[in-house]
Amino acid sequence: MQHHLLRERFYRRERQSVPAAREFVRAAAEEWGLGARLDDVLLCVSELTTNALVHGVPPGRGFLLRLWWCADGPLRIEVHDSGGGQPRVSAPGGAVAGEEAAEAAESGRGLLLVEALADIWGVGERDPGKIVWCEFDVRADGQVCRARGVVRQA
Repeated sequence: MQHHLLRERFYRRERQSVPAAREFVRAAAEEWGLGARLDDVLLCVSELTTNALVHGVPPGRGFLLRLWWCADGPLRIEVHDSGGGQPRVSAPGGAVAGEEAAEAAESGRGLLLVEALADIWGVGERDPGKIVWCEFDVRADGQVCRARGVVRQA
């Protein structure tokens, strides 16, 4: 028998939402006994929620963070926003000049980190907006399974 666990929380468009989302995921993962790769999971939560706030949440709106896990299956993190645009991985060290170079030096690497740390990630449709998600293959017994891949859904 498979045991499914689901948690979700809505966050407003404010800076405090990122650490609150990390703490929400930490508490759920610890309750579920998913200590393996917790640092990687929390870093990806930070990146996905920050991206939602900066690029995907129009003023006056917020985002939904959904976390679900099926025993002996992947831990899935979803960030639902109502903004337009398509997330993309920025190439590290791209050739940019002037103000853009300064901005690129300080930002633009969030999905690069998610791609490096998560086993799989992608983007799904939502009306309005999108769902950016990633998965980590972890088990409650502390064992880790890694099957790397990137899936992008249009």
